[in-house]
Amino acid sequence: MFSKEESKKLRQEFWTSFGQEYSRKWILYNTKVKEIQLKFTFTRKTAMISLDVDSEDEIIQSYYFEKLESLRNLLKSEYLSNIVFDAEYVLPEGKSVSRIYVELEDKVSINNRNDWPQVKSFFAENMHQLEMFWLEFKDFITD
Repeated sequence: MFSKEESKKLRQEFWTSFGQEYSRKWILYNTKVKEIQLKFTFTRKTAMISLDVDSEDEIIQSYYFEKLESLRNLLKSEYLSNIVFDAEYVLPEGKSVSRIYVELEDKVSINNRNDWPQVKSFFAENMHQLEMFWLEFKDFITD
C-alpha cells in the first residue's frame, strides 16, 4: 500500500516520464468541440484510452454518440478492432458520459513501475489510432 502522497508522486512521475518519452502534442481536450475529449486513463486497476462525449444536454450527447456509432464498423476495421462503445459509461465519481474506449487487457497499476513501459506503449499506439480516426471523421461527427 502507498500513502496518498506516495501515490500522488508516482502518478506525477508516470505522466512526466510519458510526456518526455512521447513528446508530441496530443489532441486530448483540443478537439475544438466542447462536448468531446480524448483521454488517457491510468489508475491502480486499469489503463485505457477513450473518446468521451459529455454534455449537459442529453440530446447533444446522444447526437454525437449516434454519429460515432454509425462509424463503428469502420473504426473497428480500420483503426481499433477492440474498441468498446458505451452510451452510459459511469465514471468513478458517479457521472455518466458516452464513451468509446480501448482498455488494456492486462491488469496494470499506476503504482507499479514495472507496468509503465507496457502502458506507455499501449497509450501511444492506441491514442494515435484514435486521433487519426478523429481527424479523419471530425467533420462528419460534428456536422
